[in-house]
Amino acid sequence: MTSDDSQSPDVPSEALVALAASYGIATEYYSFFGDLVHVPAATLRAVLGAMGVATFTPDQVDASLAEAELAPWRALVPPSLVIRLGAEAPVNLHVADGHDVAVVLHLEDGTTRELVVPDQEPESRAVDGVTTWRLTVHLPDDVPLGWHELRATQRAAGSGGHSGRGVDRDAVCVLAVTPERLDVTPLRPGYGDRAWGLMAQMYSVRSKASWGIGDFADLGDLADIAGDRGADFLLINPIHAAEVVGRIEPSPYLPATRRFVSPLYIRPEDVREAAYLPSSQRALVEWSHDSVSDSNTDPDRLDRDAAWAAKKAALEVLFRAPRSAGRQRSYEGFVAREGRSLADFALWCAIEEHYEGTMRPEAADDATSDLVAQLRRDLADRVDFYSWLQWVADEQLAAAQAAGLAAGMKIGIMHDLAVGVHPSGADSWSMRRMFAPGISVGAPPDMYNQQGQDWSQPPWRPDALARSGYAPLRDMIRGLLRNAGALRIDHIIGFFRLWWIPAGLGAAAGTYVRYDHEAMIGVLALEAHRAGAVVIGEDLGNVEPWVRDYLSSRGVLGTSVLWFEYDGDRPTAPEHYRRLLLATVNTHDLPPTAGYLAGEHVDLRARLGLLTEPVEQVRAGAERERAVMLGMLRDRGLIGEHPTEREIVEALHLYLIASDSVLFGVALVDAVGERRAQNQPGTNTEYPNWQIPLADSAGNAILMEDLAQVSRFDSLTSVVDTAMRRVADERG
Repeated sequence: MTSDDSQSPDVPSEALVALAASYGIATEYYSFFGDLVHVPAATLRAVLGAMGVATFTPDQVDASLAEAELAPWRALVPPSLVIRLGAEAPVNLHVADGHDVAVVLHLEDGTTRELVVPDQEPESRAVDGVTTWRLTVHLPDDVPLGWHELRATQRAAGSGGHSGRGVDRDAVCVLAVTPERLDVTPLRPGYGDRAWGLMAQMYSVRSKASWGIGDFADLGDLADIAGDRGADFLLINPIHAAEVVGRIEPSPYLPATRRFVSPLYIRPEDVREAAYLPSSQRALVEWSHDSVSDSNTDPDRLDRDAAWAAKKAALEVLFRAPRSAGRQRSYEGFVAREGRSLADFALWCAIEEHYEGTMRPEAADDATSDLVAQLRRDLADRVDFYSWLQWVADEQLAAAQAAGLAAGMKIGIMHDLAVGVHPSGADSWSMRRMFAPGISVGAPPDMYNQQGQDWSQPPWRPDALARSGYAPLRDMIRGLLRNAGALRIDHIIGFFRLWWIPAGLGAAAGTYVRYDHEAMIGVLALEAHRAGAVVIGEDLGNVEPWVRDYLSSRGVLGTSVLWFEYDGDRPTAPEHYRRLLLATVNTHDLPPTAGYLAGEHVDLRARLGLLTEPVEQVRAGAERERAVMLGMLRDRGLIGEHPTEREIVEALHLYLIASDSVLFGVALVDAVGERRAQNQPGTNTEYPNWQIPLADSAGNAILMEDLAQVSRFDSLTSVVDTAMRRVADERG
């Protein structure tokens, strides 16, 4: 094999192709449009470089390829192993010549089992001048679900044995035993084994008592209303924590961390200590609320920065209030349970606050530096404050989930997991070695974004995840499911492969990097099983068909959006929808249904200069799409010749309910007549993404107290609930 790249700087050599493939980097792929794309050498080198692999010269490529082939032989045991319950699980050991090896299985419950290394004809090779033997040990088939450890010990053989040139060593393999398949169990009586729920951007749904933005108290009230209407779940936007100083990133899909939640959603008055404040301090809280309460009725734009400034001032007062002994023990227990992850996140918050508006030393960006260690001590009180905020948020989120369940929901809150994190956020800071430097993730060109998408998020390194025993993934899933009954995974294809974009090359010049999906989906399934939660994967777009089959086989539901489902040139009939599915009429990346029917998605992209075809051509295509859809509805007797907008919206929902899909989502914006999109992909400052308050078709703000009087809300939820029950009765 040669590493000669002299034929063209853009054409990779055979050695470079082999090296990239060994790291799961695609050297060619099929585009959304069906073309076979060959990845240029520059992209492969940049992606390999982000994984710490040297490729500057042909000799380096050859040396790196040899190292990649040798790496497994250097490990006494693999760093981690994720298997299915009851599956045959061989584990490869790599033992130096003249040494014995012992392997002990340490189960999660504290018990141990010594594993027998059977006699075998081992394979061998030279590793750094030492003959190394590959032995295989088999795990018992009755290892229970859970997180366990394999501990291996290599010691020089006893008297008469040749010690060779190896060294004594110990190694640990993290072992996760996961369920074969998640169960999708029957839900509320009367609906068969199906359920429907509301979908809402939580920040946009306010009440008279809000602080200018929707919060956990509003979430609990909305869950109560939805449950009373017959809904079994309430899907909300990601509530991951964002910045705590300066401008808060509006996008919930670009958080500072996915491990903890945003204190922006705390309702200060619901902190228990608020009830016992002396009048002077209570007045401070009330004044803070008064500074932003008028914005609750602003129908045009949300102001996260103003809301957080007011809330933070109030929460500072509450943090200083005395806590009872029981409350203090509860807080301390929370801090102990969350461990180093919480300590690091709170420290990041304190450091961001400490250096706000000043020159930040370079050492502060290194979580392992002596300066950061000193700041951990110096800023202990502020670390305590930000830790306390997470405790309060956790309590209020638990209360919202309890409200939904008390209203009859069988699932309750359905969280949304963002694809990644902000490149300058808490996770990127505290877990720097987990991320690929100089890389962002996104999507290749498709029919909706013909220049591709760059989401400006650094990707996890697949090798770093394996070395960590998938602890960051485990802890993230576990934290999200603590106060929820379901989890939607945005862009779940990221558990299989992600589109890596080297800095400066543009979104279209990236390539796919594969992840160990068996391990990652296994970890997801284990944590969801333990939480008794339903998992939904957003599998829209350019997803290989086998991925959808694989997810279904593991009990992970897929996602379908009415406007994206076509069979040839006609909408897919509901009878042909997959069963293991969350089916919806629209998505947050499109205008609400009323706006979509009116062509708002075309008008908006035209105004923002995002179209690559003449606007007349695009608008004509949208009108044809609308006409075909209305024709389908008429053929099924769901609308008449001259339907109103409300009748069309309701008919579209009835159309989907005829499917056999397990879950059915109703967007709150569709239930109040809103027309404005929450997000326009491909834009940043050109459009107020994720800053649109809930409003009706006339542009009037809709508050929580108004929902009961909104006729469209009453009508759509009644139509959906009645149809779900009727279909269940008809199917027996």
